Amino acid sequence: MKKIIATVGPSLLHTTPLKEVHNERNIYRINGAHGTVSDIEKYIVEIKSQIQDAIVLMDLPGNKVRTAGFENGFIEIEEGKEFSLAFNQMNYVEFYKHLNIGDEVWANDSIFKFVVKDIDTNNNQIIFLSHSTGKLQNNKGMHVRGIHEHIPFLFEKDIGLIELANKHNLSYVGLSFVRTRDDIKEAKKLINKDIKIISKVETIAAVDNLVDILNEVEYILVDRGDLSTEIGLEKVPSYQKYIIDKAVYYGKKVFLSTQFLKSMEYNPVPTIPEVIDMYNTLKSGIYGIQMSEETAVGKYPKSCLDMIVGLMDEINSER
Repeated sequence: MKKIIATVGPSLLHTTPLKEVHNERNIYRINGAHGTVSDIEKYIVEIKSQIQDAIVLMDLPGNKVRTAGFENGFIEIEEGKEFSLAFNQMNYVEFYKHLNIGDEVWANDSIFKFVVKDIDTNNNQIIFLSHSTGKLQNNKGMHVRGIHEHIPFLFEKDIGLIELANKHNLSYVGLSFVRTRDDIKEAKKLINKDIKIISKVETIAAVDNLVDILNEVEYILVDRGDLSTEIGLEKVPSYQKYIIDKAVYYGKKVFLSTQFLKSMEYNPVPTIPEVIDMYNTLKSGIYGIQMSEETAVGKYPKSCLDMIVGLMDEINSER
């Protein structure tokens, strides 16, 4: 039976109770990037209060550099204009040490592009030239290709969330931005042995070291959004196929994530291309798929999950 990872949030869990969507396929994901460790423990307690035997995934934020501390929750950026971020307006205050003038920064799953114009250590800020227009919000990724391997694997918050997963005997922990098998071994030292590890493949290093990673874990998840910031959108389809084929060959279980039913954040029915893509994806040998914004903050989490179950049932009826 294929699994559905459904991300909880203001929509699914609070506005839409889990009992309205619950079935044995579901794994309920807590995105550890949102909220404090204390906030996230409240999510665990609430999930268990609604569904006592719920299968829960603690998805660690990992060493993804994210924006933080915007007073109004965001700042306005405009194409062709410069803006600055203080060192402490990111969750990793030493990010500036890994940057060079001229580096390209891809933010918010490659939606925004910036170029580093100056690193002002006197005023503790980085000056960027924006190639995009919009609102850069708190907690959005700031990615520079080629520097990730030099950043520590686990941030302090990851360690706190692992302790929570151990305390509450969760079923899964998702490791974000894995680069090598050594990253997984580092995390295994902290994670209870009865918790299953899902190693996310979202860096070029993880793709390069895929066989070693597959030898360390039973489950992987291909995060196509973060992977796209490393390899470019045009390469995502071929990389996705390569990763799935390799994992299936080694007998591992593969989840896929990112924007399967993106339109259902705001609409009660998906687009036809979304349905066709999901149908083909579900038949590609994967173990399951992950819903992110669609269920966490989308307006129609139940309709979204019903659509996926309907497609899975349709595929099963074809056999």
